[in-house]
Amino acid sequence: MKVTAFTRYDPRAASTRQRFVQYFPALREAGIEVEHLPLLGEDYVANLVTGEPYPATRVARAYAQRLGQLLTSRDSDLYWVYVELLPYIPALLERLAAGGKRIIYDFDDAFFHTYDQSGNPLVRALLGGKHAAQLKRAAACVCGNDYIERFAARYCDRTMVLPTVVDTEAYRPAAAAGSEALTIGWIGSPTTWPGVRPILPILEELCAQYRARFLVVGAGREAAREAFPAMVLRDWTEATEIGDVQSMDVGIMPLLDRPFERGKSGYKLIQYMACGLPAVASPVGVNVQIVEDGVNGFLASTAQEWRDALGSLLDSAQLRARLGSAGRARAVAEFSLDSQKERLIALFKSFA
Repeated sequence: MKVTAFTRYDPRAASTRQRFVQYFPALREAGIEVEHLPLLGEDYVANLVTGEPYPATRVARAYAQRLGQLLTSRDSDLYWVYVELLPYIPALLERLAAGGKRIIYDFDDAFFHTYDQSGNPLVRALLGGKHAAQLKRAAACVCGNDYIERFAARYCDRTMVLPTVVDTEAYRPAAAAGSEALTIGWIGSPTTWPGVRPILPILEELCAQYRARFLVVGAGREAAREAFPAMVLRDWTEATEIGDVQSMDVGIMPLLDRPFERGKSGYKLIQYMACGLPAVASPVGVNVQIVEDGVNGFLASTAQEWRDALGSLLDSAQLRARLGSAGRARAVAEFSLDSQKERLIALFKSFA
């Protein structure tokens, strides 16, 4: 059996690494041949981080290359597609380009809201129903959380929730203590940084009170403009990602309560938990299923709840250890590569 994986980005993007590439060895071991064809290369993802505009000519070249990829992959039994083959192209044209192949779509975010809630009325009119039209003809849809599955199940007969997972053999608690200063940490991208802004005053206050630091990984230029003295900014790299998370004492995932954010898959929380960290998160979307309040972390809505939750964790090493240990156990049981790979293999084999 041969599967062609069409991702939007190359493996520099977490969505490509965690929802596709990390499964390739297990799929191949199960006798499933996998071909990987990204749409946009590493330079595009790098520009997302820096905020530099990406040349339209390169985007056009990437789309032309994708059409070529579709022509040369006709021997595949299945197309495994991250969200859509051709962003901002209507569903009918995309379906024609796919040539009638069976497609399994993968959604880890509520990308349907990019179109149906766009501020551009032309985008809403032309593309608002694109993902619904795709899913009506899909073989299956793999969904990062229940919010996405509820949408997909309205149109697709076969859906499956597959959380975004990590390899818990690689993501492990640190072997030794890191920085002497207590560290509140956040890891993400410039697109998710806006969720942190409302609690920046609280973080600055707590860092001063506890002589702690706030480690920010991957936020790019936006965070640099809003830095305070105890904020440490680091660029994201695949080589240092796990070590950066391990150097934290507490991980945070604040979110704005908006439709797109309600479809987030909680990847940050799973990274923190796998490394044995307690997490504090907004009670938005899947966060309320991942964080068990008072068991492996805390849920916080108001400024006072954020202050209380983070303050209690900074105050007590014992509390951090207890909640972190519970989070690690849950990550291994439910959010690890080993816990989910057989489910994905079974889905593909059912179409053999």
